[in-house]
Amino acid sequence: MRTRITDLFGIEHPIIQGGMHHVGLAELAAAVSEAGGLGTITALTQPTAADLAKEIARCRTMTDKPFAVNLTFLPSVNTPDYSSYIDAIVDGGVRIVETAGNNPKAWMPALKAAGIKVIHKCTSVRHALKAQEIGCDAVSVDGFECGGHPGEDDIPNMILLPRAADELSIPFVASGGMADGRSLMAALALGADGMNMGTRFLATQEAPVHPNVKAAIVAAGERDTRLIMRSLRNTERVLTNPAVERIVQKEKALGDAITFDDIAHEVVGVYRRIMKDGETEIGAWSCGMVAGLINDVPTVRVLIDRIMAEADEIAHARFATMFGRAVAAA
Repeated sequence: MRTRITDLFGIEHPIIQGGMHHVGLAELAAAVSEAGGLGTITALTQPTAADLAKEIARCRTMTDKPFAVNLTFLPSVNTPDYSSYIDAIVDGGVRIVETAGNNPKAWMPALKAAGIKVIHKCTSVRHALKAQEIGCDAVSVDGFECGGHPGEDDIPNMILLPRAADELSIPFVASGGMADGRSLMAALALGADGMNMGTRFLATQEAPVHPNVKAAIVAAGERDTRLIMRSLRNTERVLTNPAVERIVQKEKALGDAITFDDIAHEVVGVYRRIMKDGETEIGAWSCGMVAGLINDVPTVRVLIDRIMAEADEIAHARFATMFGRAVAAA
């Protein structure tokens, strides 16, 4: 399958593994790239730029195919040394960067000077247009279904993707609710050039997370995510658990009076314990509604091959038969 995204990034299949904290490590990124997609290392999972440089080098020992680095720009008490992270990316020979969070305009000159292609994650058409304006080569358009931060507009992909197609001239991929060949074909039909998957790649054999995390995703249904921090305008979609339900109830009880400190102990500093140690109920962790479509934990290659086979079946069997019958009836 050839799209503007496969051409832009030099990959075989229009499937991107999104950046995920404590998940986007070399073994997962390399597995996705080796299977024909675009794997992604998450920069800020690494404590320092030197650690990121080592992770990039480690990934290079596992694949000679293109892979990306995710760099998220967010306000923080201890702001990361973004310049040094970008130096590590450039020095490591990485040619694709996924940016997220705040507008990456300040960092675009350094990235573009190094010949790096930038894909920016957006949750609205207006933000996608801004990314296009500042020189991003592509965007990942995140619908309301996505795990993590879906923005504050609450627009699902059935509306968001065709709106993006109407407005954008640069390539874009669909993110949020993507899991299989049906997702890919639907995204293409709505105007996207491929798809970005996060939660689906969490439930793969190569994902470097505790088996409890994968089991929780497989066991979850489409109604098992919650939105937290809405009152703080930092909405996050997470898998429900006792800690998340406590957060939800606290937000309801305190309303506009709530502060981040009221819920910090169940949000801050829990991710490593969840992902690495398997303590899945101690706090909030990102998960998309797509968990309701995930029923197994395959290898990355089996997953990507299956997605492409399903897409081929839809394109050349189901659609061809449907349109063929329509023509015959006419």
